Amino acid sequence: MPVIILILSAVGGAIWWWVRSNPDKAVYAAQDAVTVARNAPRKLAFRKQLNAHPVEGIDDARIAICALAQAFIELDDLPTKEQRERLHFLVRTKLRTSEEEGEEMEVLGRWLIGQCNDASSAVTRLARRLKIIDGTASWDLLQEILMDLVNGDLSEGQVGAIDDMKRALRI
Repeated sequence: MPVIILILSAVGGAIWWWVRSNPDKAVYAAQDAVTVARNAPRKLAFRKQLNAHPVEGIDDARIAICALAQAFIELDDLPTKEQRERLHFLVRTKLRTSEEEGEEMEVLGRWLIGQCNDASSAVTRLARRLKIIDGTASWDLLQEILMDLVNGDLSEGQVGAIDDMKRALRI
């Protein structure tokens, strides 16, 4: 028991010394620890890779489909409230997610689109990633969600995006 107390005291002293000599780094380390602890329960199968684009870290086809659907409705103009609500409904029903998980997937999808700089490049990159994750198995589901989102009225940009998706998925 005294050995354990000695080891814990040495570790505590080392941490205290490090915090005293690097207070700015200690604050960032504490913030990172809180962020990691907060995000740990989110079971979204997203892993971070060094020197890789964030889209390359997606391991769940549902996240890629959700992000593709968001990019699809953002191609020509900002999506309307009705389109966002419809997307949320479709994510919950077609992808079989809970309310909270669906919201997290949508937020992650919007962030991924932002990392791609625009919706058209996001469509291409996300479609290529979906091909790696799932092959062509999810094309029917993706197509069903996209057609439900736009109610059959496709713009020029959306027609081009579907062609880009087919090319990326090799359909």
